[in-house]
Amino acid sequence: MSAPPPAPVREPAWSLSRSAISLWVAQGVVTALIEAAVVTALIVFVPGDAGWWPTLVRWGGPALVLLTVVLDIGVQPRLRYRVHRWEVTDEAVYTQTGWLTRTWTLVPISRIQTVDVTRGVFQQVFGLATVAVLTASSQGTVRIPHLGADVARRVADDLARRAELVRDEAT
Repeated sequence: MSAPPPAPVREPAWSLSRSAISLWVAQGVVTALIEAAVVTALIVFVPGDAGWWPTLVRWGGPALVLLTVVLDIGVQPRLRYRVHRWEVTDEAVYTQTGWLTRTWTLVPISRIQTVDVTRGVFQQVFGLATVAVLTASSQGTVRIPHLGADVARRVADDLARRAELVRDEAT
């Protein structure tokens, strides 16, 4: 059994699908609408003379919703798109994720046990899918989120073939 390849010194080569930006914006809009509904309900149904917190909700609630709109819709999707990257080489699967805290994951092909493709409701709307690479490691599953659905299928097929070849060579 060969040693795992060393950690790469460069970013993975591929970005996610550009549709990931639209998906993250849509998720931000849903979050903002829910927050706005809760704040509106509190403002409408809680009497203004019930203490200090209704005043806080009247002023702080809309400010919180506005902050959510700016961050979740205007800033975060584009930052995440710049950071989230992936690559499959002959030796390993590399991913880089996060927008506040960045995580770099390297999975040797020889460690791959299962490759899954999943499509959530929002992903289906935007034509996206997630490739999940499962290993026997205690670290669990490595995910390559928000690839085009056809790209995800090709990547999953390719990884499954490569993993099978490595297992065949080991026996």
